[in-house]
Amino acid sequence: MSLKAVLFDLDGTLLPMEMDEFTGGYFKTLVKKLAPHGYEAKELIDAIWHGTAAMVRNNGSCTNEEAFWKDFEGTFGEKGIADRPLFEDFYANDFICAKDFCGFDPLAKKAVEVIKAKGLRVALATNPIFPAIATQNRIRWAGLEPEDFELYTTYENIGYSKPNLKYYEEVLRRMGLKPCDAMMVGNDVGEDMVASKLGMEVFLITDHMINKAGEDISAYPHGGFKELIEYFT
Repeated sequence: MSLKAVLFDLDGTLLPMEMDEFTGGYFKTLVKKLAPHGYEAKELIDAIWHGTAAMVRNNGSCTNEEAFWKDFEGTFGEKGIADRPLFEDFYANDFICAKDFCGFDPLAKKAVEVIKAKGLRVALATNPIFPAIATQNRIRWAGLEPEDFELYTTYENIGYSKPNLKYYEEVLRRMGLKPCDAMMVGNDVGEDMVASKLGMEVFLITDHMINKAGEDISAYPHGGFKELIEYFT
């Protein structure tokens, strides 16, 4: 095997979830936190989605964190920036409630351990639209630790998002790897399997698969974590 590293997605991959259920629960908790401070539910949720779109469009000229807050300020003005500590407190404390909308798969952790035992490097290529503290929490909900990964992307530390190929190029650059050195493991056909266009190997986790375009997945090695572990043993 010529692989040197495996990149894992988090949401719906290492951390089982149905994305709509998780997002709905997460937003409900966020609205509850911010409603007493003058934020109406629909306007707040729309602003979060709008800011997320700004991160997805980001071209690397700034971090995703900067792209989000610039967009958020465009909706709420100075109040949005002044209330930023409320959001930081939410992710540090209240966000734990979103764990209720996630599952747990012990084979996910085992897959990481098996791959590391093979001498391969491991990184977490989760879409960097969350702050580090929220990403670290979700890693732990999956039964892992942030330190298990050589690198994990957050909205503070990168200026691209999936499915932009430049996101994967930047992750590989930071690890000193060529595309042929790495495999991307994820559950989203459109956001994760796109890495194959760079020449990366891929493996599609189908337990909570997202395939918005209805793409034929037979082109990709696929299955659950049991099959992924077998792939490496």
